[in-house]
Amino acid sequence: MASSFTVSRASAGSVTATALNNAIQSERLSSSASPAGFGFSKFAGLKLRSNGKVACSSRSSSQRRLRSSAPKVVRAAAVETLEAISTGLIEKSINAIRFLAIDAVEKANSGHPGLPMGCAPMGHILYDEVMRYNPKNPYWFNRDRFVLSAGHGCMLQYALLYLAGYDSVKEEDLKGFRQWGSKTPGHPENFETPGVEVTTGPLGQGIANAVGLALAEKHLAARYNKPDSTIVDHYTYCIVGDGCQMEGISNEACSLAGHWGLGKLIAFYDDNHISIDGDTEIAFTEDVTTRFEGLGWHTIWVKNGNTGYDEIRAAIEEAKSVKDRPTLIKVTTTIGFGSPNKANSYSVHGSALGAKEVDATRQNLGWPHPPFHVPEEVKSHWSRHAARGASFEAEWSSKLAEHEKKYPEEAAEFKALISGKLPEGWDKALPAYTTESPADATRILSQQCLNALAKVLPGLLGGSADLASSNMTLLKMFGDFQKDTPAERNVRFGVREHSMGAICNGIAHHGSGLIPYCATFFVFTDYMRAAIRISALSEAGVIYVMTHDSIGLGEDGPTHQPIEHLASFRAMPNVLMLRPADGNETAGAYKVAVLNRKRPSILALSRQKLPHLAGSSIEGVEKGGYTISCNASNNKPDVILMGTGSELEIAEKAAVTLRNEGKAVRVVSFVCWELFEEQTPEYKESVLPAAVAARVSVEAGSTFGWERYLGSKGKAVGIDRFGASAPIGILYKEFGLTAENVVATAKQVLA
Repeated sequence: MASSFTVSRASAGSVTATALNNAIQSERLSSSASPAGFGFSKFAGLKLRSNGKVACSSRSSSQRRLRSSAPKVVRAAAVETLEAISTGLIEKSINAIRFLAIDAVEKANSGHPGLPMGCAPMGHILYDEVMRYNPKNPYWFNRDRFVLSAGHGCMLQYALLYLAGYDSVKEEDLKGFRQWGSKTPGHPENFETPGVEVTTGPLGQGIANAVGLALAEKHLAARYNKPDSTIVDHYTYCIVGDGCQMEGISNEACSLAGHWGLGKLIAFYDDNHISIDGDTEIAFTEDVTTRFEGLGWHTIWVKNGNTGYDEIRAAIEEAKSVKDRPTLIKVTTTIGFGSPNKANSYSVHGSALGAKEVDATRQNLGWPHPPFHVPEEVKSHWSRHAARGASFEAEWSSKLAEHEKKYPEEAAEFKALISGKLPEGWDKALPAYTTESPADATRILSQQCLNALAKVLPGLLGGSADLASSNMTLLKMFGDFQKDTPAERNVRFGVREHSMGAICNGIAHHGSGLIPYCATFFVFTDYMRAAIRISALSEAGVIYVMTHDSIGLGEDGPTHQPIEHLASFRAMPNVLMLRPADGNETAGAYKVAVLNRKRPSILALSRQKLPHLAGSSIEGVEKGGYTISCNASNNKPDVILMGTGSELEIAEKAAVTLRNEGKAVRVVSFVCWELFEEQTPEYKESVLPAAVAARVSVEAGSTFGWERYLGSKGKAVGIDRFGASAPIGILYKEFGLTAENVVATAKQVLA
């Protein structure tokens, strides 16, 4: 490649803004060879606006530049690689990544080619030179983790997995990009594609997941590493885009990462200045680097992310030398690099290039190969990763064996933890309650369960969004996970609900047996719904401890009183929505939540005290819905009363009144609809006999959905408006959540 500045492919007779930018960005940084005034370094801080004018991006004087003396490699393995490989082969490899992405998007006529084309150099250096992984065992514990937070650019990751030899991504999968049944969906999905660590879709989720992955590494390293024996030692790398930076969740999560000093978290900011609507100047002009410095991150700026391979390598080494802070490497790239007419424009962000532009890009980058072709020398080069990965894993296994000899007890716990198997008899630690036990709020009973489980589940850790003393989520025998005390198990998330959920997803997907929980008021699930949805979609068994579950919280009023929330989570796939009524049901809810490692559980817990009911049980919770009392014979009650949580007591009181009047009444706890729906038809019939049409539900929330169990004749007692500010007793009376109203409603359906 010529080292001098040229514009060889400008359109007929004129130098367009796009052509000028392509020429600038495609020239190799070589200040000694560039003619005066046109060295790439002169343009590194510039970008072109859509009107063709050159605009100077403001740069803080506090931003870090790479020192010219910075070493160019990271590990001994990388030294070997760099000495043996020519720049020409590296560039062929990078272009192979670009064109695999281009060809897959073109064949699907759907996707985002721009990011893979611009980020191919950093992707190549990470997967080929820096990261330690085993493509034949994607779940090897001590692998480096990679997260593509800008998940729309997923063809970058699929191309890298394919080249590296992962069995999960074959050539046919690349050709089936975004198609039914392929292992290459439109955004990375961990449950579809081994080698993908987390599911990233909504922008910003990925960087928050990466914070969770890095937290898990730091926590486990503090607990199990010894001065003479290191068995937990890996990095988390993440690529974030402008969109991720704009979403508030990224700021929440990165604030915590800086506070916790997650030194093994390295994020690459793909600074290409383009989003879907165009140049980011229309909405995003903040100095990202200065913000991250304020968040406690080390920052580096790579000015030439297109061809500055040594700059990228040196940045990674510098980042790894900083142990006490996470690092943001801002890498200035050209979106759609190599495309003569679409690079550096929004048109390459989320659409296929089109056949004509694909041909022009092949010519521009000197790529004479047909679609999906990888040159033999590139294949041969990447083929070594299977052996390297096996070597990395064998070396680690040897270290673990030595560790086990020196520290048998800790090693046994560590091995059991990362196996994902729960300790034998762990559920026996859950407390049991009788009707003689003092009435208490289920949030208090939840704390008793959490603290009992923490003694027998070494992977249990978590915390609250600045509400630990109200959510009752502190593990009393442990301190706080902080920068200097990372072995502790109470995580202080601060008022950051959204990132709290996404960080817990990252912890759950670390694959090390950790069981994360997090807590806030139930109404504030609105602030973290996207993270909970990703929990469900990505099969992350996070335990969501949600207190203040109804109007029962009283005087705080309707802003804090959840109404539609139970219904909304019952509508969300792969979530267990549990609302326990007393101590035994709370213990049962925790048993269910711990057992379900591939779906999240939400526990809606009361602020007010509740009695322990005679017929409640842990076993009943596991069925989702079960009979807690019935005076009918032959499975033929006159009426069935159904309730959850604090209203189950109301149903029981109403049943007593109706029985005294000669009625056969069954009371059913519907603690978890999802679990009930998984039971056999015979079991469901034993609880809700089809012949009994007289049914009443009572729940302090929206009645939406209850028609499933009420049938055409049944009636729901609930709340289909927002709450109010008043003491709990008045609220329940005014909203008709009383035994008297349930009795009256039952008589209506019996008439």
